[in-house]
Amino acid sequence: MFPIEHFLYLGALLFSVGLVVVITKKNMIMVLLGIELMLNASNLNLVAFNQLYPGSNNGQMFALFVIIVAVCEAAVGLAIVIQVYHYYHTSVPGEVNDLSD
Repeated sequence: MFPIEHFLYLGALLFSVGLVVVITKKNMIMVLLGIELMLNASNLNLVAFNQLYPGSNNGQMFALFVIIVAVCEAAVGLAIVIQVYHYYHTSVPGEVNDLSD
């Protein structure tokens, strides 16, 4: 079995990559993918910390809730991106500067 530090380092790396993607990318789909990477990093940390208490399943339950929130966020986020692209013909968030009809 791997030590818990390896999982925490991997989670920190995934979170850092997701944060860099969110900050640097201009495409809204890539920003959503970066957010998903950060949520997966938090899931990995929750399951890794669950190893410290073998009789408890709290980390796995929290990870399940984060997965459910991530699915809902992806569905709503993609619907918003599709509507914005349909209306403005761009997926770059900086070019959308008018929210009126």
